[in-house]
Amino acid sequence: MKSSYYRLIFVSLISLLVLTKSANGFIHPLSIKNRHFIDSVTNEPFFIKGVDYQPGGSSGVNTEKDPLSDADVCARDIILFQELGINTIRVYSVNPNLNHDKCMTLLAVAGIYLVLDINSPLENQHLHRYQPWTTYNSEYLKHVFKVVEVFSSYNNTLGYFAGNEIINDKTSAEASPIYVKGLIRDIKQYILKNSPRVIPVGYSAADDLNFRISLAKYLECSIDGNNELSIDFYGVNSYQWCGKQTFYTSGYNILVDDYKEFTKPLFLSEYGCNEVKPRMFEETDAIYSKDMNKVFCGGLVYEFTQGPNNYGLVDVDDDGNVHILEDFNHLKDQFSKKKFNLNLNLNNNNNNNNLINSNQKIPECELNYDNLKVDSAIPECVGQNELDSLSKNKGNFVPLTEEDLITSYTIYDVNGNTYPRKKYVHVMSYAKTGNKQTNSNRMDGDLEKSSIGVNAGSYISSGNEVIGITNNEDTEEKPKKRGPFAFLFRNEGE
Repeated sequence: MKSSYYRLIFVSLISLLVLTKSANGFIHPLSIKNRHFIDSVTNEPFFIKGVDYQPGGSSGVNTEKDPLSDADVCARDIILFQELGINTIRVYSVNPNLNHDKCMTLLAVAGIYLVLDINSPLENQHLHRYQPWTTYNSEYLKHVFKVVEVFSSYNNTLGYFAGNEIINDKTSAEASPIYVKGLIRDIKQYILKNSPRVIPVGYSAADDLNFRISLAKYLECSIDGNNELSIDFYGVNSYQWCGKQTFYTSGYNILVDDYKEFTKPLFLSEYGCNEVKPRMFEETDAIYSKDMNKVFCGGLVYEFTQGPNNYGLVDVDDDGNVHILEDFNHLKDQFSKKKFNLNLNLNNNNNNNNLINSNQKIPECELNYDNLKVDSAIPECVGQNELDSLSKNKGNFVPLTEEDLITSYTIYDVNGNTYPRKKYVHVMSYAKTGNKQTNSNRMDGDLEKSSIGVNAGSYISSGNEVIGITNNEDTEEKPKKRGPFAFLFRNEGE
C-alpha cells in the first residue's frame, strides 16, 4: 500500500529486532497533570480503557509462574486484548523473582499499559487488613520494593496499587488506614531513590458508602505539605450499574458528584456487574461521556479470564486454549461502536468547562475522617535498609523474534469454531514518509488520536521512514515463523 505521504510495510525479522531493541519508543511513559494522566511526550490526555487480568486467580501466582511470565500465554491474550481495542490491563499480583521482559515487551509493542498491584496472596507479601502491624515488616517491604524495582524500567508501567480493598469493613477501617498511608509513603520514597522515572502510586478501593468519601480524602491528603504521604491516583471498584440502567438510575451521577473535589486521577479499577446476564456493558457509554470524563479517567472491566465468580470474558481450558464467551463480544461491540472524542485541553485554567477544579491544591490532612480511625501516628518505615541495599534487578525490554508474536494456542469463538481472526500480535507504531505521520495503532475506528490514547507512538527509523505494521485485518500478512477480586484474594488482608 502506498500514498504520497504514507507507506505501511510489514516487518521482517531483521527490522523487528531493530524495533524491539528500542521498545521504549513504542509506548510513551505516562505522567500526571492535575487530575489526569497524560502522555509525557505528546501531552495528550490518556483515558484508561482496559480489563482486569489475573488468569488462574490467586493460584495463578507461585514460585514457577505469574500472569506475565509466560510469553506464549501473553501473546495469546494480547491478541484478544487487541481485538477488544484496549490500552491498559491491571494485574493483581506477580512474582518479582521471575522474568517478565518478554511479556512486557509484547504489551509495549501492542500499545498496552500495565497497572500493577504490589501485594500477592503469598506469605509475607500482603498486609493483614485486621492486624496490619503483624505483616508490616521488612520482609514484606522487601517484596514490595522488589516488585517496584523489576517493573520500574518498563515505559508501559502506568502505576502501582499499594492495596486492593484492604479497608472494606468496620474492623479494617479501624486497623489499616494509617498502615496503608505509610505504605504509600514507603513505595514513593523507594521510587524517588531507585527508579529511572517517577511512577505513580495509588490505591484501589471497594465502593463502600461508609468509606467512599472519607477514605479517598484521607489517602489524598498531605501532612505539612509532605506529598509522599498522598496517593497519586485512586481506583474505585464499582458494580452499581447492573442490567438496563442510565447515568442517573445507576447512581453514577452521585458517584461523580461525590468525587468532584478529588484532586488526583480517578478511574474505575473494577466494573461490570454480573447480576444480570449476559452483560451488555452499556455503562461504557457513560464512563467515557462528558458526564463522567470531567472527573473519571476511564475504567477497567472485571475480568478477562473466567473464574469461579463468573465474571470472565474468556474461558481457558486445561490445555491453555481460549474459548471466547458472549460477554467478550458485547464488550467489544461497546468499545468499537463509540468514538471516544473527549478533546480535553489540559492547558486551560479552572474555568474550562471540560475540567472540574483541575488545579486544586492537595488538601492538608484533617484530625478525623468519618468511619476511619486515623488518630494514631503513621508508622515509620520498617524497611529503611531495603530502600538502599536491595539488589538491583530491573526489567528490560528485549528483542523479539517473529515467533514471539505468534501463539501456539487455539482460540475458539462462542460457537466452538476456530476464531477466524489473526493468531499473532500486531506491532503498533507510527508509519511515516515525508512530513506527515499516521497513528497505525487505531483499532477498527474506535479511537480518536487525542482521546483514549493508545499512543504507542514509535519513531524507530529505517532510512527516512518509520516502520510499522498495518492494522487492516483484510490486507495484512501473517508474520512468518466488593470487588469480586477481594473474594479470590481474601487472604490478602485477613
